[in-house]
Amino acid sequence: MEQLRKYTWLIEKIRMARKISHKDLSDKWERAVDYSDGRPLHRATFNRWREAIYSQFGIMIDCQRTGGYLYYISNPEEIDDDRLKKWMLDSFAVGNTIGEHLSIKDRIVVDEIPSGRYHLTTIMEAMKENRVVSVTYRQFSNPCGYTFPVEPYCLKLFENRWYLLGRNNRGEIRIYGLDRLEAVEPTDERFRLPEDFSADAFFSTRYGVVIGYDEEPRRIVVRSNEEHKHYLLSLPLHHSQTLIEDCGAYADFELYLVPTYDFVMKLLQAGPMIDVISPLELRRTMKGWVSEMYELYKNV
Repeated sequence: MEQLRKYTWLIEKIRMARKISHKDLSDKWERAVDYSDGRPLHRATFNRWREAIYSQFGIMIDCQRTGGYLYYISNPEEIDDDRLKKWMLDSFAVGNTIGEHLSIKDRIVVDEIPSGRYHLTTIMEAMKENRVVSVTYRQFSNPCGYTFPVEPYCLKLFENRWYLLGRNNRGEIRIYGLDRLEAVEPTDERFRLPEDFSADAFFSTRYGVVIGYDEEPRRIVVRSNEEHKHYLLSLPLHHSQTLIEDCGAYADFELYLVPTYDFVMKLLQAGPMIDVISPLELRRTMKGWVSEMYELYKNV
């Protein structure tokens, strides 16, 4: 893990600089005393790391000899086109940055992922070997858990919780929150992942982790007021989001997904700053939720 942090540190420094000399890299490494103990980054060490980075990540660090010996990532698409790799490198980069500034750790606030540290290794190893796992799952509404086998298809991180998507012993593809798994044990049974299964494709028309098996994706148009539209432009609600028109006082956005429970909850978080224009059924759903909320607070 320590060596991996060094590799990701090097990748991030080169990504940020776009092109950088070995001397400048060595100077930055010396200043990162929590990792380097104040020592320079020797060229032989740097070259070993370059080889290891290509071997482990497929990322090529090349040298531009004209105009000075400057190092750069010659295949940035290896990062930009791979969401998992980009997320992993970005996460390590943030961790490295915080590690270099531990003296101000009391001024950095983060949210805890309640299920992130449990069961992930066991599930990932089972996924790698296409091995069935035996899970003990307890829903929030039940006092006791129950145990059953699951074919682990994929993992998804959503709103600070990890989820497992898999086929259970009833032949159903279901999603299970890792924070509700009391135990996970690998079995000797193997399974065959369907050839046409794609985790990205499966979730492409879902907002989060509510599957909505009986619902079809549809075109959704939302109108955001002048204040909130900037948030939607900088962080879209869904990867399918596109801007239809910015009228100044408001902006209309189009999305294509299944309007599941968790998507409705996300829209409600914005309160009156987002108005669902279409489809009519979703407007009625929103109206129903708002009416129920009004009943709760009407006597205040």
